[in-house]
Amino acid sequence: MTPDPANDILRHRLTLVHDFLIQMGGAERVVEVMAEAFPSAPIVTSATFGANLFPAFRSSRVRNTWMQYLPGMRKHHKKLFFLYPLAFKCLRLFQTDIAWISSSSFSKWIPKPAGSRFVCYCHTPPRFFWNPDDYLENEIRNPLLRRFVRLTMPLFRWSDRRQSRKIDYFIANSRNVQKRIRECYGRDSVVIYPPVDVERFQVSDRTGDFFLIVSRLVAYKRIDLAVRACTEAGRKLVIIGDGPDRARLEAMAGPTVTFLGRAPDETVTEMMATCRGFVFPGSEDFGITPVEAQACGKPVIAFREGGALETVIEDRTGVFFDRPEPGALAEALERFDGIVWDRRVIRENAERFSIDRFVAETRRLLERVARAEASPVPMQQGRIADQTLLDQKA
Repeated sequence: MTPDPANDILRHRLTLVHDFLIQMGGAERVVEVMAEAFPSAPIVTSATFGANLFPAFRSSRVRNTWMQYLPGMRKHHKKLFFLYPLAFKCLRLFQTDIAWISSSSFSKWIPKPAGSRFVCYCHTPPRFFWNPDDYLENEIRNPLLRRFVRLTMPLFRWSDRRQSRKIDYFIANSRNVQKRIRECYGRDSVVIYPPVDVERFQVSDRTGDFFLIVSRLVAYKRIDLAVRACTEAGRKLVIIGDGPDRARLEAMAGPTVTFLGRAPDETVTEMMATCRGFVFPGSEDFGITPVEAQACGKPVIAFREGGALETVIEDRTGVFFDRPEPGALAEALERFDGIVWDRRVIRENAERFSIDRFVAETRRLLERVARAEASPVPMQQGRIADQTLLDQKA
């Protein structure tokens, strides 16, 4: 992915900002793609840890806050959520015309230099402020601490809404998140879907006898629905990934369910290419793995909620189930068996979410921002339309 010098936003000084570079998930993939597309842009974040860092984050481009040096930061970075606002407020952005802020939590708290513009790529408004129950249940087990956190949430919601006012332009990663931005912040936004490395995957003629899940094993992902459904029906299910919910899931799994733990990219690619179908039982803001499976020509069995509604076409590239229950998922698997799937159609659907598309749409929007012409854009299937822009500022 080579930047085009003749049409380069970097003549305007650009800084990339992200919440933290500790767990390498979908949000970090987005930042990695931005770092590759704009190689001169510095990267500012609260802390950077881990042996599995993406290559772009192993460089002097990355600037961290004092949270980088806190004892226990690697293990307890989520429990230390109350320190992130202060850490970001201590940062200063130097020589920045435009800050592209990747946010699902606290990066919006960074101070805004006079004359700069803030563009926020919002993965979601912070769920632990706006929908705290899942966060409190899965991340904070101490009942006294949980009660304290619950009491502080109204203050954090107020502060989060206040920080949103200094964002000049919001980008949502899906129509699902676009709606949430409007509800939480009262702001309009443009949808630019996250980049998916569809070229990493190829359609294969081989099809095994197993269904596949690739996910972190945490309770809110609802992997238990698939484990129970496949155990009861005697269907083969392979689960790639690890996390705090693994022991509970293994305890309920029957002999047809296999846990591979963390696996290298090569294994993930091979399993996606040869599975019967990809199971996506949770509700995500967007959800990259179902798109990756479709890039292999494999259909998806998904819960009818969240980003899957924008990436899966019912009865053409996958099937949905409507209730978060093992029985409803089992019924969807039965419907799945009765459909003849066209691998070419499934692959073409995945290509709508390519890296090149993301970079082109982002570059086009940033250049309009640099010319002070950015605004809410009429949507065409979630993509930027080439139409006259209106004033987006709140």
